[in-house]
Amino acid sequence: MLEVVVRLDEPPVVANVGVGVHGPAGHTDVFRLPDLWQLHLYRYEADLTVDGTPHTIRPGRVSLVPPATTVRYRYRGRSEHLYAHLRLPAGGEPRTVPVMQDAGPELPALSALLLQAVAAWPSTPVRAAAEVWAALWRVAHLTPPAPPGPGNVPHPAVTAAISYIESRLAGPLTVPGVARAAGISHNHLTRLFRTATGDTVVAYIRRRRLARARHLLRESTLSIPAIAATVGIPDLQAFNKACHRELGASPRAVRGAPVSPWVEHG
Repeated sequence: MLEVVVRLDEPPVVANVGVGVHGPAGHTDVFRLPDLWQLHLYRYEADLTVDGTPHTIRPGRVSLVPPATTVRYRYRGRSEHLYAHLRLPAGGEPRTVPVMQDAGPELPALSALLLQAVAAWPSTPVRAAAEVWAALWRVAHLTPPAPPGPGNVPHPAVTAAISYIESRLAGPLTVPGVARAAGISHNHLTRLFRTATGDTVVAYIRRRRLARARHLLRESTLSIPAIAATVGIPDLQAFNKACHRELGASPRAVRGAPVSPWVEHG
């Protein structure tokens, strides 16, 4: 077994989380959990066989094994990992995830989420389940589909660029500045961004600013000058032109228009 299909649209039902320690009592474990998924984040080296398929365990690797699957661990000494045993929803969008992956740059975040789940489990299992759910989403996105394209999981640099943009819509944004934040060159970001989103960086910034402006105009009582400043277009004449161009009406007209259920909230 090399891949599994998961559905993460709803939170998992967590049966247990903790720190597992193996090895001292014996070098081999063979078992299965009939009704539960197993999420493991490893801190050791060992060999794992999942329904006959071998996998190599190294520190920083993460595995996700479905219910009723026979697993065989061969340890090389004391072996410690973070784990969660859980049930996943049957409905929702299916996502294909490798059984074993390297956490890579996500290792600190995954470790933090699972440690928080371990700490919360005895007193606040609902919070523990939330931390595990967040960890599962990260695990599901460790290996982007190939080839990249619109609708697929973007390159990590594009994700970093989008996070940078979204957190700074109120301030000045330039493509070179976004590229520096993403750790790549201006030209490389431009190519990756268009492949992942179908937009230029500049067009994406403009679209997100106006989406947020539309939301605030329709849903809040903030003044129009305050909204313009909040979305990084403090010049009212420029803000008025941007609204006409992107939203098809003046800020006052957008504010007075009926709210439709499809309106994007940014």
